[in-house]
Amino acid sequence: MLPIAARELRSLFLSPLAWTLLAILQLILAYLFLNQVQTFASLQPRLLALEQAPGLTEAIVPALFGNAGVILLLVTPLLTMRSICEERRNKTLPLLLSAPVSLTDIVLGKFLGVFGLLLLVVVLVTLMPLSLLAGGTLDFGKLFANVLALSLLVAAFTSAGLYMSCISPHPAVAALSAFGALMLLWLLGWSATLSDLPDGFLSQLSILRHFQNIQSGLLSTRDVGYFLVFCMGFLLLSIRHLSAGRLPG
Repeated sequence: MLPIAARELRSLFLSPLAWTLLAILQLILAYLFLNQVQTFASLQPRLLALEQAPGLTEAIVPALFGNAGVILLLVTPLLTMRSICEERRNKTLPLLLSAPVSLTDIVLGKFLGVFGLLLLVVVLVTLMPLSLLAGGTLDFGKLFANVLALSLLVAAFTSAGLYMSCISPHPAVAALSAFGALMLLWLLGWSATLSDLPDGFLSQLSILRHFQNIQSGLLSTRDVGYFLVFCMGFLLLSIRHLSAGRLPG
């Protein structure tokens, strides 16, 4: 599993796509972060007059990580689309499936390779609010909750994108399918009020709802379990799909 993950991560960094996405992500998120800091600084005199004014962490960190989540929803399908599709197009998938390696190791290796790159993005995003320690204080509990929320979110994105790469014949199709599925789950809670289903049913399926719940700092086994079951479900579906193409013996 680890050699496959290392190979996948190395192949991502050898391609210009990963470096380009990292550069663009950093530019966009750095701009949004600096804009939020400037806005908070301009409003700080007014906030001091309020009894329960939001602090530095509450005003900047959730918005920054929320913006990162939206951007990564767009980016992750571009990283996962080649995981299996590229192997199939290069005619190396039958060789990989016939190797003396379990399907679980193959799928988890592919998953960890992309997830490792996305964790690097999470670390780079976390360094931005940590830079505020040079002139202020942070609520580390709230910061940890946002780091955890974004990490679980990108894990869910990666597992869904990997499955779409398994079932799609072309990387572009895999990227569009993953983006469509993730966007549907992201917006699902908004349609709860327009549905005849029991109140809260659709919102419970929404990935955005569970992400924001963890962001708030109220850790719940329901929200964390949602992401764990989400990842396990799509990884198991990927293993099941690949098992149909494995050579017997």
